[in-house]
Amino acid sequence: MKEFFKMFFASLLAMVVASILVVVGIVGIVIAVSKSITDKEVKITTGDVLVIDLAKRIHEQGESNSFAMFNKGSQYHAGLYDILKAIDHAKTDGEIKGILLKLAPSPNGWATIQQLNIALKDFKTSKKFIYAYGEDITQGAYFVASAADSIYLNPAGGIEFKGFATILAFFKGTLDKLELEPEIFYAGKFKSATEPFRAEKMSEPNRLQVTTFQNGMWDQFLNAVADYTHADKATINGWAQNGSIQFPADAVKYNMVAGLRYWDEVEQRIKAKTGQSDKDEVKYVTINDYANDTKNDNKISNSKIAVLFAEGEIKDGEQMNDPEIASKTLCEEIRKVAKNDKVKAVVLRVNSPGGSALASDVILRELVLLKQKKHLIVSMGDYAASGGYYIASMADSIFALPNTITGSIGVFGMMFSMDKLLKNKLGVTFDGVKNAPFADVPTVARPLTPVEGQRMQNSVDTIYELFKSHVAAGRKMSMANVDSIAQGRVWTGSDALRIGLVDGLGGLDRAIASAARMSGLSEYKVVTYPEPTDKLTTMMRRFGANSTSEAMKTVIKEEAGEGYEWYEKIQGLRKMNGKAMMAMPFVLSVN
Repeated sequence: MKEFFKMFFASLLAMVVASILVVVGIVGIVIAVSKSITDKEVKITTGDVLVIDLAKRIHEQGESNSFAMFNKGSQYHAGLYDILKAIDHAKTDGEIKGILLKLAPSPNGWATIQQLNIALKDFKTSKKFIYAYGEDITQGAYFVASAADSIYLNPAGGIEFKGFATILAFFKGTLDKLELEPEIFYAGKFKSATEPFRAEKMSEPNRLQVTTFQNGMWDQFLNAVADYTHADKATINGWAQNGSIQFPADAVKYNMVAGLRYWDEVEQRIKAKTGQSDKDEVKYVTINDYANDTKNDNKISNSKIAVLFAEGEIKDGEQMNDPEIASKTLCEEIRKVAKNDKVKAVVLRVNSPGGSALASDVILRELVLLKQKKHLIVSMGDYAASGGYYIASMADSIFALPNTITGSIGVFGMMFSMDKLLKNKLGVTFDGVKNAPFADVPTVARPLTPVEGQRMQNSVDTIYELFKSHVAAGRKMSMANVDSIAQGRVWTGSDALRIGLVDGLGGLDRAIASAARMSGLSEYKVVTYPEPTDKLTTMMRRFGANSTSEAMKTVIKEEAGEGYEWYEKIQGLRKMNGKAMMAMPFVLSVN
């Protein structure tokens, strides 16, 4: 029987390995074929109306989709940079008569939707139409749609206009019940990343910073609503304070929408705009398909400006997930750009809430070396905070959008002492031998001693001083000035401009123009780094890293829904194990 099981499991293992090799081979073939198809010069996708679906997640960089060969989906999932180029191209495309915005709850950040709003306003200079239609119009969707000529709401639909709220969860009570003791060290009175684990409510400094940036974003939202309704901001703010807009009829009454219409009625208006009869079919083209055909810069020039994308949490080592800023992987891309003599300037596009202090410093060093050869300009997305600001701090110029969340110049470290939990709940105790006082630090087997705790705090304070010194050098400020605006405090892009953390307000287009001006370039070609990934490549990378772990994460994510963000947050904190972190206080969700 023993020999049988040995043979059985050996055969099973061989089958599994063989299956993996076959899958990898097929994936390689599919990707190669797909790439050969997409790399060929193709005719621009034609259509009457360009469709932008706000329900879709938009990352900074696009991603090819080899699965499209099997499910007839889009071959390319456009990134924000691609979408902005596509909207600009559509202005002069004789085939495109206008844009349709499909309004729905959007998973995208407020700087991303602000960038879309700006691009759509620019599109309107072409005198082509923009219509927006939704059955459930959230405040984020409305922010984008405010650039439209007409916004239509389903007669039985819903529209949000309720103000902003930022709600945080606190776990101190849970930890107390579990007898799990957090050991927390931080520098900066606003550095509140650890507050959910050491307090039961927001500290006053944290409440102040949240109130300030939320009010700044609300002011931007009021500007957008005023653009469409032509009412003054004080009046519009009163609608939210009084809860005036509850039903679709209220949206019409206050001119927030042009009318209540079903989709077929909106389509009739689109047909009239495009000069078609009732019997004709409107030719719609998705932003993904259109961007796929317009994403390549066909200019011929020996002078190039590189756009280097850095999106996601900052982590040590090699990249395993998308999006993610992994120090080893990103540094390899930085070196490629630095060695390319045709690249005259670099725009680093940062969309990150930060992460590992060590990884942030490794990346910054490589960027400083690059800056010795070429101009370095930073463009900030939804977030460029803590570690995200750290890697941006030494650039020649920094640009942000008004709704960008940045700053958070501070450091923290955290561990958990699990001895009481394990002893009182499970009966587990610890004992051992060490030959030096700090040999077992960090450890979850016992609380830190006062001396060990002070050493941890000293480490955090040292890295905080390093952080401030880089900001002082990069922004040409005194250390005292940096300290006054640091302390872990989060700022909007508008406030960051006022206090000198950024040089100007604008998106990627302004950063690229600045790079060209600094380099003295009148003609240039824009190239992007790294190479766009493919869904199959990402899937196989995760499978190769840890298939069981990824499968479990997928199941947990599906079951937990919105709570998965907190699961990931807790898992990340667990893995810190006393490491210094430069991370946002929390994942911001302004509703």
